[in-house]
Amino acid sequence: MSSDQQQPYDPYYGEQQYGQQQHGQQQYGYQDPHVTQTWEGQTWDTQYQPVVQQTPGQTPGQTPAPQPFAADTSYPPPQTPQAAAYPLPQETPVAADVAAEVSAAPEAGPEWSSPTVSGHTRLTDAQRARAEGRSPIIPPGIQPAVLTAGLGVLLAVGAALGSYALLVPLVLLQAVTAAGWFRLNGMWPARQGIALAFAGGLTADVVLLAAGRENAPAAIIGTLGVWVLLTLVLQLRSHADPDERMYGLMATVASAALTIVAAGHLGAAPDAVVVGGLAVAAAVVARALPLPGAVSVVVALLAAAGAGIAAGTLTDLGSSGALLGLGAGVGALVGLRAASYDYPSRFVHMTAGVALPLTLAAPAVYLLGRALA
Repeated sequence: MSSDQQQPYDPYYGEQQYGQQQHGQQQYGYQDPHVTQTWEGQTWDTQYQPVVQQTPGQTPGQTPAPQPFAADTSYPPPQTPQAAAYPLPQETPVAADVAAEVSAAPEAGPEWSSPTVSGHTRLTDAQRARAEGRSPIIPPGIQPAVLTAGLGVLLAVGAALGSYALLVPLVLLQAVTAAGWFRLNGMWPARQGIALAFAGGLTADVVLLAAGRENAPAAIIGTLGVWVLLTLVLQLRSHADPDERMYGLMATVASAALTIVAAGHLGAAPDAVVVGGLAVAAAVVARALPLPGAVSVVVALLAAAGAGIAAGTLTDLGSSGALLGLGAGVGALVGLRAASYDYPSRFVHMTAGVALPLTLAAPAVYLLGRALA
């Protein structure tokens, strides 16, 4: 037996003995069974080389003594520059990425657009506003304003044609009011509440048509009282938690009240409805223009008063239409403010943002119309 076969290959001895064994295998054409065959081709990593650290007192070629188990759980020793040829990327918290993105957005990002997704791939406008500490008020924008203006013009045209012509856009206004208020309060789906509130508005319309405009206050207040009592009875039969029942009761009563109050357009004088519808249309479009906050409010009120004057010349109100238009404009701005609160969704803006300006303008149209007639 040769000396190579008697002495196995020691991996800690170095590269010299390993080279001699490789040379002997290639020269005599045999493979030593005690030597592990290795891959001699080019590997992916050509820079990484393991570094064998010798303990004090250890001679070359000597197998290191086994370490206790506690040593295996300790932190590894610092690596040499060769062993750390490929360092791992530094971990960055997700919050830091979001904060960096938000801080860089006002400089290079686009202007604020829709209330939900502004074209940014990661953050919505509501999330940006929350991260930057800005106000949760997000106005509906120009598209709901155009729809409100169109609905206001339909109310004005319907009032000029007659009560039954006015009933068509009024029913549409009441339906959008009932659905939008529930969604604005975060209650969706709420089919029973929406149907109950909408039924209250239809009932008020029927009572108004039957009783006449002169009995409009009694018809509206009486319908509202009956619907509040009906809502209380239905909520008492609910099996939900007490907090949820109270929240549902308040939302249903408010939605029914707004839907019934919208019937005030049907009880007001036709000339007042014409002036009020056109004034609200002008106010919401002016409010949607890209102007500073205080300036936008002033411009919207001036637009409502101007539209009131213009519409008053077409009716018997004359110049007093400016006051009626101003009152309707105030109600429209209050409705826009309510529809803009607490990071509303696009669905809220396309329902409550469209209906609430006209709905909250109904009391001013009715009261000022009777006072100025």
